[in-house]
Amino acid sequence: MPKPLVFLVVTAVGVTAYVLGSKAGTSRYKEISHTAKKLWDDPAVKKARAKTYKHAEKAAKKAAKKLGV
Repeated sequence: MPKPLVFLVVTAVGVTAYVLGSKAGTSRYKEISHTAKKLWDDPAVKKARAKTYKHAEKAAKKAAKKLGV
């Protein structure tokens, strides 16, 4: 797995765990969700998501071809 993708996955899991386990209340949740939305809508992140999707689609087609599906 490429390092940027690993970083994004680990960060997403960490943020999710923090939000679910947080006792800080609604205001902290709103702050985190707002920051996450800003990150998700960032043009560089959108480009990375599209690139990752295309790569996964290509890999799936290659695997299906090898399996004869």
